[in-house]
Amino acid sequence: MPHSIIPIVGVVSCTSKLGLHLFHIAGEKYLSGVFEVANCCPLIIPVLGKTLPIETFLALCDGILFTGSTSNIEPHHYDEEKKEPSTDYDPQRDATTLPLMRHAITVGVPVLAICRGFQEMNVVMGGTLHQKLHDIGGFIEHHEDKITPAHLQYGISHTVNIEPGGIIYEAWGRTSAEVNSVHTQGVDRLGNGLRPEAYAPDGLVEAVSVINSKQFALGVQWHPEWEVIKNPFYSVIFKVFGNACRLRANNSEKNHG
Repeated sequence: MPHSIIPIVGVVSCTSKLGLHLFHIAGEKYLSGVFEVANCCPLIIPVLGKTLPIETFLALCDGILFTGSTSNIEPHHYDEEKKEPSTDYDPQRDATTLPLMRHAITVGVPVLAICRGFQEMNVVMGGTLHQKLHDIGGFIEHHEDKITPAHLQYGISHTVNIEPGGIIYEAWGRTSAEVNSVHTQGVDRLGNGLRPEAYAPDGLVEAVSVINSKQFALGVQWHPEWEVIKNPFYSVIFKVFGNACRLRANNSEKNHG
């Protein structure tokens, strides 16, 4: 009997200085979601920019998870100037994830993009971002209270209205769900070739898929990795991503071992 193939999912990291040294890190909640719910093997991808062999990782991985982060995309990537000097940026991540996502979508490696990753998907597809969403009139409060405990920061914040016919609707089977909200930026102009999958009550696009992608390519603004095992809606997102990764793994000629 042939052995069962366990899909490999690349999980992109961020840079963080710990003491005197720079580290490439990925949150345990993302790794756990990939392993425990998507039933795939997580592999942390360092953000080495132009020196990272993108083709090697795309050949190795059956899917890529673009994580959330405390940092934001540098605005020059969507032809804007920085509006808030104190914003945390991670240029090494930008230099890695933007071309990596573009290549993954082009060659048909399944993609799940969360929060910052969701914003990266919009920028890769030619869209723009609101740099300070909370300073713009007409939107509900989307960012967290950072002085509260994590379970409150990542607790349910608002409903999203799910568009029928999309990836999320087909997986969830309902037109609404409750999500957390832990972001200060959001979609301004939607990228070319992106289909809105879900909206916040204020009309902000909070989930998208790539219309003509060869494989699964979904981005969500909320954090479905948070206590994903306890939340059926969050779980279903990781499960359909895992299924797409398994399909690629089973159809691939490469052998992971």
